[in-house]
Amino acid sequence: MIRNTMEPARVRSDHRRGAEPLFTGVVGGVDTHKDVHVAAACDPLGRVLGTREFSTTTAGYRRLAAWLSSFGTLEAVGVEGTGTWGAGLTRFLTGAGIRVVEVDRPNRQTRRRRGKSDTIDAEEAARAVVAGRATAIPKARTGPVESIRLLRNARKGAMKARGQAGNQLHALIDTAPDEVRDRFRDLPSAARVRAAARLRPGPITTPTAAAKTAIASVARRIGHLDDEIAALDAQLAILVTATAPRLVARHGIGIETAGALLVAAGDNPQRLAHEHSFAALCGTSPVEVSSGKRQRHRLNTGGDREANSALWRIVIVRMATDPVTKAYVTRRVAEGRTKKEIIRCLKRYTARQAYRDLRAPAQGRGELSRPTSGR
Repeated sequence: MIRNTMEPARVRSDHRRGAEPLFTGVVGGVDTHKDVHVAAACDPLGRVLGTREFSTTTAGYRRLAAWLSSFGTLEAVGVEGTGTWGAGLTRFLTGAGIRVVEVDRPNRQTRRRRGKSDTIDAEEAARAVVAGRATAIPKARTGPVESIRLLRNARKGAMKARGQAGNQLHALIDTAPDEVRDRFRDLPSAARVRAAARLRPGPITTPTAAAKTAIASVARRIGHLDDEIAALDAQLAILVTATAPRLVARHGIGIETAGALLVAAGDNPQRLAHEHSFAALCGTSPVEVSSGKRQRHRLNTGGDREANSALWRIVIVRMATDPVTKAYVTRRVAEGRTKKEIIRCLKRYTARQAYRDLRAPAQGRGELSRPTSGR
């Protein structure tokens, strides 16, 4: 029997020897791969009930869920790589009403002690859920934010190819015969691409004709990539604006930065229980490194670096154009803060603001408070 456990289970902070178990039924663990998933079933005490391989197809996912349920009431399944090879399994289990927990790969100490195999990794994934070490709810990947993520990935590839093609065009022109190079020497980049795309070299009988052919080919490629990027930008503008209108309406937040923050939060931002969680996800929360009498924090270098970069760009724009942010910067400079420290404080505030916008409905909430402190 499959138990509907879509609501997050209560996590006990005192889970230790002799404490009440977190679960009363079966807990599964899955080590995901491209073609085969390895699953393990554990009882509430972490004892292995069985392990088995399943294909990465819808039928395989169905057999995996049925096999785990054959040991008793299935309460949760820990899945490695819920955003990569485990994405399909995560969607299937969530759609079937089974609670899925995102599990990190086993740490080095565990692998050094027990070794490395798919079966061991699946068992460790199940035990991480049983012990309460793994509690993260994976991204849903079934709504508009997943569409935004896919389009952003396509745009990122097109932008990279556009940059490479532009560099290649400059190199071809710089090394072409003089009669070809002189035609493009004084043209700006956009005009150079248009002029190069109009070249009609004819038969390739000389290096000059070959140079014209190569230059025209790369220039037309640039034109196609520009059209592709423009089409993706138009689609992203529609999706992002419809998904997070409050966020896009904020000063200094555009389609690109809003899309990065949306993708970081996912289709189910309610999985992030507090704005501190979103700040940590974006790499803007300070990390405590205190020891003994020394109490201090360091910069967080983890988290989603694209979301962190988006917050940085938002802050830089606001520092240059927003009167409220300018006044804040002036006050903090007078207090002796450096520019880097002020940017970190503003990034943390912006993450708090974005978190509330992402979780709130489009209407019904008042404006957020302005930045007043560095925390």
